[in-house]
Formats: sequence, structure tokens, C-alpha cells
Amino acid sequence: MTLPARLDRLLLRAEELRHLLATAEGAQVGALSKELAELEPLVAKVAELRAAERARDEAEALLADPELRELAEAEYRAQKERVAALEREIRLLLLPKDAADERSAILEIRPAAGGEEAALFAAELFRAYQRYAESKGWRFEVLEYDESDLGGARSAVAEIQGRGVFARLKYESGVHRVQRVPATEAQGRIHTSTVTVAVLPEPEEVDVQINEADLRVDVFRASGAGGQHVNKTESAVRITHLPTGIVVTMQEEKSQHKNRAKAMKVLRARLYEAERARAHASRAADRRAQVGTGDRSERIRTYNFPQGRVTDHRIGLTLHKLDRVMLGEFDEIIEALIAEDQAARLAAAAE
Repeated sequence: MTLPARLDRLLLRAEELRHLLATAEGAQVGALSKELAELEPLVAKVAELRAAERARDEAEALLADPELRELAEAEYRAQKERVAALEREIRLLLLPKDAADERSAILEIRPAAGGEEAALFAAELFRAYQRYAESKGWRFEVLEYDESDLGGARSAVAEIQGRGVFARLKYESGVHRVQRVPATEAQGRIHTSTVTVAVLPEPEEVDVQINEADLRVDVFRASGAGGQHVNKTESAVRITHLPTGIVVTMQEEKSQHKNRAKAMKVLRARLYEAERARAHASRAADRRAQVGTGDRSERIRTYNFPQGRVTDHRIGLTLHKLDRVMLGEFDEIIEALIAEDQAARLAAAAE
């Protein structure tokens, strides 16, 4: 179906929804209103496109007039460019949406290769994402933070609440590599360490049904580096989901009840992501067209401290502003990843 035909059909559907809403009752009102609200941005863009097309055609008609030709040429070029830009915006709006994009997210960071240096960088990266979340007005709640002996993080888990959190942070999943001279390195040699980052869309309870019989819950005394968070009561909780083998441990809170609630939140997110991965497994070609795969074995980015640069390997982007990135300024990288993703999806849709 051509783009004009698709747009005509969508405009007709929007008009139909308005008529249906005039007489709708009960639960039907909510469903119709939701569908119409999703179409409204597209309807507005189509109106802009049609206006630009009319202006372009009017300018083209004036090209034959010698007295108006110069002005008409400028207007024609401007409107022709605007039509092309609007068509691209509309094609982007027509791309299938990831149902999880508007959701909040669970962020998990853990050191991989590199021992204590990896743990130190994990802590720094965790703080960088916290600053980024704060700059966006999102709520950042630490669910679990296991501090290492030198002040790094053996694991760091947070819930980031806000509209569209997952849409922006989902590109961060993968292996992040750091190259620098550790504070503990006497010879001044550069070491390479890695940390893993996982960003999981936060599900609603209705998305994931968990059978209590499938859970093994263990409680134990909390412990931490240097005696921090040590608890004389068994407040720490470890939940094992027997069918999948997924294990979640929480000991941040002094209350066993709160630790269990947080552990269930993370478990639900991991199960939801696993189900999403299974559902998309058959769409391998589409996944290859996207930016990165989200596979945690994939090295996606390098942070080189001696040279002050950060490189995203998926799109070949290098920025010489590592200090700003570590202060939470991820937008330039994320915007480039989104643009690359959109370009690939548009190309795939045109095939």
C-alpha cells in the first residue's frame, strides 16, 4: 500500500473513532479514546504534510511566471524539503512501536573482568546513570547496592521511574569496557576492565504471572563491606525461580518484607524480559536490523580515560568528552543510537 493510501485509511479511522466516541459508553470509551489518542499525533502530521504539499504545488505553478519565478523557486525548494522531512517523520510514526518503550526500567550493573578496578568503574557508571536520570526528571531508587572493600560495587540495581525511560536506556544493555590506570597500579600501566549493564523494562503485574509454588525463598543475615549493612536479624532475602533458575538477592533494606518486595520486582522484570526475548526470537532478521542486539556478551562501548574519549562500537561514534559523559551527559550518544535504529528500521520497512 502506498503512503498516501495508508494515510487516507488512518484519517478515516480517526474520524470513525470520533463518531463512535460520541455514543460510546462504559469501558468502550476508554478503549476508543486510547486508540484515538495514539492516532492524533499522526493526524496532526498528515495535516502539516497536506498543507506543505499544497504550498509546494502552488509555488510550482508560479514558476512559469517570469516576474514571480525567482520567489517561486525559493518557495518551491523550501516546501519540497519540508514535504520530504514530514514524510520521513510520518514514516517513523508508522513504524511498529515497542510496547515496552513507555515503561519505567530496572537497571542492573555488575563488574565482569578486572576485579576491584571493574567494581570501582561499576560504581562510577551507576552514579553516571543516576545523574542522567535526575537530569530527565526521572525517579531513581536504589534497590540493591553491594559495596566492595575499596568502595566499588559488586552489584548495583536501581528502579528508574518515568515516562519513556526504557525507550532511551534500552540501548545501554551490554558490556562496557574501561581503559585507565587504576589507583592501585604502582607502575602506571593502563588496565582494561569490563562491567555488564542490563536495562529491563518494568512490567505490570498482569504481564507476568508468578506461581508462589515455583519460588524458593531463603532468608539470611545481611552483610556488607567493612561491616556496613550488617544485620542481627534475618532480613536479607534470596528468591529462586525454580522453572528458570533465576536468582535474585536483596539485602538493602532492614525489613525482610521490603527486601522481598524489591526482589519480586526485579524477578518480575527479568522474567518479563526473558519472555520478550522468546517472543522476538523468530524475528531474527528484524533484530539484526536494530542497533545492537542487547546481548550481554556484546562489547558495546569503551571508556578510555587517558585519552578522554568514549566510543560506541555499534555505530562507530567517538566523543572526546568522557568527563561530561561520566557526569551523566548520555544524550548525544543515545540520540545517535536512536537515529541509527530508526534509519535501519525505515530501510527494512522499505524493502
